[in-house]
Amino acid sequence: MKLVKSHIDRRRGVGNATLLPQEPEDMWHLYQLIRTGDVLRAPAVRKVTEKAATGSTNTKTVRTSFSIRVKGLDFDPGAGQLHVAGVICASNPYASLGSHHTLDLELQRQLTLQKGDIESNDTGGGWDSVALDMLREATDVRQNVETFAVVMAEGLANICIITEFQTVVRAKVESNVPRKRQGHGADAHDRGMDRFYETVLQTLLRQIDLPALQAEGKNAPPLLLASPGFLAQAFLKYMLASAVRSGDKMLNTYAKDSTVIAHTSSGHVHSLNEALKAPAVLSKLSETKFAKDSRLMERFFELIRQDDGRAWYGPNEVRKAVDKGAVGRGGGVLLISNKLFRSQDVATRKKWVALVERVKHVEGGEVRVMSSSHESGKRLESLGDIGAILTFALQDLDEDES
Repeated sequence: MKLVKSHIDRRRGVGNATLLPQEPEDMWHLYQLIRTGDVLRAPAVRKVTEKAATGSTNTKTVRTSFSIRVKGLDFDPGAGQLHVAGVICASNPYASLGSHHTLDLELQRQLTLQKGDIESNDTGGGWDSVALDMLREATDVRQNVETFAVVMAEGLANICIITEFQTVVRAKVESNVPRKRQGHGADAHDRGMDRFYETVLQTLLRQIDLPALQAEGKNAPPLLLASPGFLAQAFLKYMLASAVRSGDKMLNTYAKDSTVIAHTSSGHVHSLNEALKAPAVLSKLSETKFAKDSRLMERFFELIRQDDGRAWYGPNEVRKAVDKGAVGRGGGVLLISNKLFRSQDVATRKKWVALVERVKHVEGGEVRVMSSSHESGKRLESLGDIGAILTFALQDLDEDES
């Protein structure tokens, strides 16, 4: 996403940023940035009815821009669509002040996001440190690392794209494969599997678009194939054979050099987390954010299993650990889901921001904000969306204070 311009008073946390979303991933960033109470100005389409002097009416569609005070957001990660509902808060000839409108944000169309009340000291959530970090990440000129993944079982394949911040199912392939029966039916099963593999391969190649990447001078992202048994290996073998048959050198090179195989218990998307923990996968994708988060979550859960007081989870327990100075320099890590920063209650949001700032700037610990759209964030969600690895063991943090 491009930062066109910004006027932000960092001390007061008020101001605005004009942004240009350029890729579907940018809609996810905007979903994280925009909060209830913010003011959003963006292009809009409105149907207007005009009445002539003769009494006849004429309805036409006009393009304009509306400023709304945000009341709610609806994000579809699969389609990359973001709808922002609110109340008109600036004069416009096509809508009255106080009327409701939903802005459908679009790629390649500028928008302006204002946080805090510039005319007063009421900053609300404002441009706090978390919001500023999100803005910086969203407008980083470096490309986010992406990995394609196919999680499959016989007759089922989920084709996903894993970015730095989220996992999205881009396509799902389902096919009826005849069962292999002893003594007969093997040929029908093999033909069914070939049809299934071909459908998965063509669907995958439409998502990756190797020729387009080559034309732009970009390297294709790594490909993770995951399945129970040996299905992933069989599909890779089919990919290579297909590349040889068609003389597709690009596909042949990609399949040989950029593909990693992992074992899962099923072909469903939730099994992707199993694949991401495999040593071969972590080695291949070691520098990606989701791989680092996966390793950290494994360490966190291992410490919980050891039950020696070096890892705690839950809002109250983590706050107590921070108060005792145990999430600081020397290995302290605060794990927190970005869901907590989407709270519609300003006081709640400020509470979590203050905790992050304390760990970072006072205690000297590390803060890892986990994406709720990744498996690591979903695992943290089951523990109250927050946890901590401590620099020294603490006992009985879950007991009520008398």
